[in-house]
Amino acid sequence: MDSLIKNKLPMAIIIVVTVLTGCKKEKAPDVTTISISNISGSNATSGGDITDDGSSPVIARGVCWSTGTNPIIADNKSNDGTGSGSFSSNITGLNGDDVYFVRAYATNSVGTGYGISLSFTSFGKAPTAMAQPATDINSTTATLNGSINSNNLSTMVTFEYGTTTSYGSTVTATQNPVTGGITSTVSADITGLTIGTLYHYRVTAANTLGITYGSDLTFTTVLTDVEGNTYKTVTIGDQVWMQENLKTTKYRNGDLIGTTSSVTLDITGELNPKYQWASSVAGYGRQYTYYAITDARNVCPTGWHVPTDAQWTTLTDYLTNNGYGFGGNGHDIAKSLAATSGWTEDPTAGNVGNDPASNNSSGFTGLPSGGRYSNGVVKYLSYHGIWWSSMESAATFAYFRCIGYIPAEVYRGLFSKSYGLSVRCLQDS
Repeated sequence: MDSLIKNKLPMAIIIVVTVLTGCKKEKAPDVTTISISNISGSNATSGGDITDDGSSPVIARGVCWSTGTNPIIADNKSNDGTGSGSFSSNITGLNGDDVYFVRAYATNSVGTGYGISLSFTSFGKAPTAMAQPATDINSTTATLNGSINSNNLSTMVTFEYGTTTSYGSTVTATQNPVTGGITSTVSADITGLTIGTLYHYRVTAANTLGITYGSDLTFTTVLTDVEGNTYKTVTIGDQVWMQENLKTTKYRNGDLIGTTSSVTLDITGELNPKYQWASSVAGYGRQYTYYAITDARNVCPTGWHVPTDAQWTTLTDYLTNNGYGFGGNGHDIAKSLAATSGWTEDPTAGNVGNDPASNNSSGFTGLPSGGRYSNGVVKYLSYHGIWWSSMESAATFAYFRCIGYIPAEVYRGLFSKSYGLSVRCLQDS
């Protein structure tokens, strides 16, 4: 009997152990969500601590997040290895100013366990953008500048530029993309510009919360002729004019225009005299015969030309119709075109020589450079500013425009093509 009991006892123990083992509950891991830190417009940091692997080893862990209150691994998630213990997780791809929920997860062969859901708000907003004055402006190149605050979201920065506010060309800022929460300086170098041309530009900043456009600013590329002489320019209505008299001694292709062997040489008998002479007053430019200014080699810089008679009329009509006359109306617009110094004085109000400090409201800055007669005599210096048009009236005569110290209006007349007059170039349209 005792031996029978002894023989059955090991079997009973085995049965009990087997039953107890078979009753062990299969379960997913237990995990705790770690508090959220390093919150920015698009990123944050969290993580978890696995306190119990469950009934089998942890094969995946991380955090999951969404704008829903209980994110799951089918939403956004990080993958932060395997095994038990604590881990850190990076939360990425957030949109600024949104409320997010995050919780840790751990997965074993049974399933996925989640920590409690924690919430946070990603901060950020649409960027701010402001254009700054262009720098390093040359004949065909310039540097565009701006200031950007990305407001804690990665921000793409570009510049738009062109000859109108429609722009048409785009360049990416050197500092692109911009991040962080402080205002940053951005810039871009542009090339291939046209000399002596007015350009518009603005800076554009875009992040996930919006696009911001800076205000429109302008700059004018340096106008230079073939000899490297530089010229200021002025926009009047829809036209862009030289603000100074032409001063080159060469055609656009580099050929010399030439001059007389004596400054006062009489060229009346010459049939096709192509000459230029320096003005006797510094800064007044040079004087050219009509034959020189209409030569196919061109005296004006590339992109510019000697204005036609009709284009002079466009200028004077604009000034007349837009209140540039003396007292704000009328055809007496000569003062608006005249420089503020150099003119012979005149006592009559409204004339160019009267109160010259009030001249030049248009910015044209017309100088009293006079003209050279065919016989070599220079006339009207300090009395009249006279400029060629490219339109002839007969075989030996062509049209000019003139302002003088006494007349209050602009005068249109004819001179011999052998006269030497000043030139103001007009930008090609």
